Amino acid sequence: MIYLYIAVGGASGACMRYFLSQLIFQWFGKGFPFGTLVVNVLGSFSLGLLYSLIEHGQMEATLWRATVGIGFLGAFTTFSTFSVDTLYLLQQGLWVKGILNMFLNMLGCLLAAWLGTIFVTFFVKG
Repeated sequence: MIYLYIAVGGASGACMRYFLSQLIFQWFGKGFPFGTLVVNVLGSFSLGLLYSLIEHGQMEATLWRATVGIGFLGAFTTFSTFSVDTLYLLQQGLWVKGILNMFLNMLGCLLAAWLGTIFVTFFVKG
């Protein structure tokens, strides 16, 4: 049954990633991989929030971790696309954009995950 939860979450996360990425490409163009950056940062914040809620006993671990953490957010965020986006920029000689993409994804995702845990600590747990 747990595999069904992961599959449903994963399918939903993949569809949401595609939808949000396309929306961001329409807004900002394709000169920089903003779509991948946004889904990775948003997903990192959400995963930090989820795991902190589970850690603090606010949510049941098995169902939420499988459906949302592994399924939805695992498919929503995308390290492989980040890697290919960065490689493409570097291969095109766009070194500043490539390095900026690496920096923003790594720092942005770590900061977002941390903020997710801080949010639970200060606003949910009390």
